[in-house]
Amino acid sequence: MKMRSLDVDAFSYWFNHGFCFTMLVVKPITLTHGSIIKALVIFALPLMAGNLLQQLYNVVDTMIVGQFLGENPLAAVGSSYTLMTFLTSILLGLSMGSGAMLSIRYGQQNVSQFHKDINASFVIIALITLVLTIVVYGLLDEILIWMNVPNNVVSYMRNYLFYIFAGLGGVFLYNYYASVLRAVGNSVAPLIFLALSAILNIGLDLLLVVVIPMGVAGAAIATSISQWVSGIGLWLYQRYRYPILRLDFSYPINGFTIKEIFNASFLTCLQQSVMNLGILMVQGLINSFGSVVMAGYAAAVKIDSFAYMPVQDFGNAFSTFVAQNYGAGKGERIRKGIQYALMLDIVFSIAVGLIVVAGSSGLLTLFIPADNVAAIQAGVSYLQIVGCFYCGIAALFLLYGIYRAIEIPWMSLVLTILSLGTRVLLAYYLAGLPQFGANGIWWAVPIGWILADVVGVGAYVIIFGKRMHAKLESMRQMAR
Repeated sequence: MKMRSLDVDAFSYWFNHGFCFTMLVVKPITLTHGSIIKALVIFALPLMAGNLLQQLYNVVDTMIVGQFLGENPLAAVGSSYTLMTFLTSILLGLSMGSGAMLSIRYGQQNVSQFHKDINASFVIIALITLVLTIVVYGLLDEILIWMNVPNNVVSYMRNYLFYIFAGLGGVFLYNYYASVLRAVGNSVAPLIFLALSAILNIGLDLLLVVVIPMGVAGAAIATSISQWVSGIGLWLYQRYRYPILRLDFSYPINGFTIKEIFNASFLTCLQQSVMNLGILMVQGLINSFGSVVMAGYAAAVKIDSFAYMPVQDFGNAFSTFVAQNYGAGKGERIRKGIQYALMLDIVFSIAVGLIVVAGSSGLLTLFIPADNVAAIQAGVSYLQIVGCFYCGIAALFLLYGIYRAIEIPWMSLVLTILSLGTRVLLAYYLAGLPQFGANGIWWAVPIGWILADVVGVGAYVIIFGKRMHAKLESMRQMAR
């Protein structure tokens, strides 16, 4: 596809020159040249820091609610976190999928299709966000029934969800524009806005829960406001600092572009939502064990999220690395990148796992009063089982990133279904055995990870890796 010279000049200018923002020089990182480890680490670190900050939205709610409002409100906020993670995963998956496609276009320097992809993905994801918001408000009571929420928790959870759903539009804006900026090598700007909104969230939590006693509603309002601040802020930032990334409908949305966005975004969205739907189904099983186990799990899963979130973000960063080099036809660089990424993930996972397993009891007291021994013990059991297997989830996130980047997102979906299907089935089976009980739910988690890893690695080595390198070789021959 022929590109207009003016667009190419603008593309080159905006993506090869830095810009200043609050005294910080933010420059896109080159992922197709230079040291692989350096590029991966520098690009991934802001993603890791940003996602850790994003976890603060609900973690701060949980800490403040647990310490100031008690066990039942804590159980409500914890269960709401699982539901919101599922809903957010839909928007995040759509954004990640479109971001992977934009990374490929950036590697190809295909400006025309780059603009068409931006236009199509924004319109599609915005409409889905609107529909999703309408649906969750309309089915709020049915959702609570489906999640098997105990009677002593249901009123708190309904109140929390009513206000937290109002932030879905902000979640869309932030994740969409964060994915666009990351696709061209800028992972710092999303971190800046997320840091500002996280600080705002903490302040509003203290104000609306402790100073102005609004209960769980105050915690939800604080989170929703903060999400809108980060979303609108990042949108304004890219609009005025990266004019090349603005929506430009002089590039029409055609059938090819819609199909392309569907293949990249919707399958990634389905993968993300299936992953969290499985977790949501397990949450219903956990709820059946009562508010003590719910509270212990609610606190433990926050620690768990913090522990493995960096490897999830590293997998997303690695996906951008692979996609850009895939677009540029650099197969050998991809192969070396896989080796380095796996090495870094293993070292990190072992270190974090040791910290979580050894310090589980102390970490849980950040969320649960020390005298609530039963809830703390439930959380300790979860962390000590799952924390030993973080290498499994780290490898799985790398596989997701690779398959998304080489335009085989359906394989990520297959691995997710395999992992979560195993987890759900085993959880319900083992939890029914007297010798396991709730611990059976915890053991199902790493078993699902490991099974998906074996299948994902085997498929890549035997089938998809060879196909990818053959395609890249064909691209090099055509370029000659």
